Amino acid sequence: MKRIMLKLSGEALAGEKRTGFDEETVRKVALQVRELVDEGFEVGVVTGGGNFWRGRTSENIDRTKADQIGMLATVMNCIYVSEIFRSVGMKTAVLTPFECGSFTKLFSKNRANKYFGKGMVVFFAGGTGHPYFSTDTGVVLRAVEVEADVILLAKSIDGVYDSDPAKNPDAVKYDEVTIDEVIARNLQVVDMTASILARDNHMPMWVFGLNEENSIVNTVKGNFHGTKVLV
Repeated sequence: MKRIMLKLSGEALAGEKRTGFDEETVRKVALQVRELVDEGFEVGVVTGGGNFWRGRTSENIDRTKADQIGMLATVMNCIYVSEIFRSVGMKTAVLTPFECGSFTKLFSKNRANKYFGKGMVVFFAGGTGHPYFSTDTGVVLRAVEVEADVILLAKSIDGVYDSDPAKNPDAVKYDEVTIDEVIARNLQVVDMTASILARDNHMPMWVFGLNEENSIVNTVKGNFHGTKVLV
């Protein structure tokens, strides 16, 4: 395993505050990623936007416009997180599928590969650049495009369960589950569009809890306590 695509949920970035940023949480992520980069791993990052925007929350806002706001929320997240990464000694770049002036660079596979080759952490902001597609689809799309070896889904929950553990105390966590079962049972690892894209392009996903101590490094080095989604 050489190239990793890390998905950070917006809610996880907010920590216990549930909104905005929790700098200590982000700094802990940064220190873990630095350890991996120092050991030669190439790391791409996609963030959700849920700490700022949770889709269409008003009937007065058009769905397309609501999704555009969500895309911009992910750009803000990536710029912020990339700066925390820089503060602990890493080089970063933020790529978007649309123009953001001087804030970011336009995404292309060649540009991403150039940055990876320079040892930079590459942030993929703005989702797919189109409404009606989530950051779940965005992370799978970018992972497939840049030929990542695995997607690491760092969430506020520690794996994939057969039902919602917040509602069902008897919910059972999977150690491993196939992507076909995820799709058939609608297990909500990622949304359905992203699940099918991962299946069709043989992209494995590992789901784990971001709040577990040193969870990103442990996952990459084999001390894994989450769920592996196999393809």
